Amino acid sequence: MPAKAKHRRPKQHPIARRLAFAGTGGAALALPLISTTTAGAAVTQPATVASVTTLAPAATPAAEKAAVPLTYSVIGGDTLSKIAVQHSVNGGWQALYDANKSTIGGNPSLIRPGLKLSLGTAAKAAAARAKTISAEPAAPTYANNLDGWIRESLDVMAKHGIPGSYNGIHRNVMRESSGNPLAINNWDSNAAAGIPSKGLLQVIDPTFRAYHVPGTPMDSYDPVANITAACNYAAARYGSIDNVNGAY
Repeated sequence: MPAKAKHRRPKQHPIARRLAFAGTGGAALALPLISTTTAGAAVTQPATVASVTTLAPAATPAAEKAAVPLTYSVIGGDTLSKIAVQHSVNGGWQALYDANKSTIGGNPSLIRPGLKLSLGTAAKAAAARAKTISAEPAAPTYANNLDGWIRESLDVMAKHGIPGSYNGIHRNVMRESSGNPLAINNWDSNAAAGIPSKGLLQVIDPTFRAYHVPGTPMDSYDPVANITAACNYAAARYGSIDNVNGAY
């Protein structure tokens, strides 16, 4: 390149008392107290009770969790980190601080004895934070080869509004360095001036520094940094690396 460029069992009623007779003499009104269906239900009920009894132990952790105090009174020698560990606050001291920032103030290191801290809210805040983190898409991974370097560069370029396509970058890389990130030109006029062209897209150091893109290493031999800086330069001078088809 040129130099300018994260329960109770219900009481069962005797089934024998099925009918109650009302009135006197031979006339009587039969009133069923327990129907056949109900009696059947009474027979099967112990199985239901047994199933509930079997499931009861599963609720123990929730009961124990509910027993954890919702507030804590700060004593001498306390720190948010210590309190978070002692009370198993999800999210650590940061979540505890977030939930009590209005009480503590701007400095999480300064907590006075007697301060009432909310632990329950801290747990809710931590859970909300964890939910937010888990909802975020995983960071992309890139192969440590030319394909991966180009794709990572394109993602960096997109964040900074730098134009360019995969094909445009690949075409120029193959012409300038044949895909060798350590390529260096030691024979042209730039080399003679002490600023040889380096890397995948053969960028001289002054141009690399001038068009370096934040978020990439300040190293002209770094493949992603080299591609991104060169594309930034090409965008400024030619509109896009896609418009470069020869020495630039």
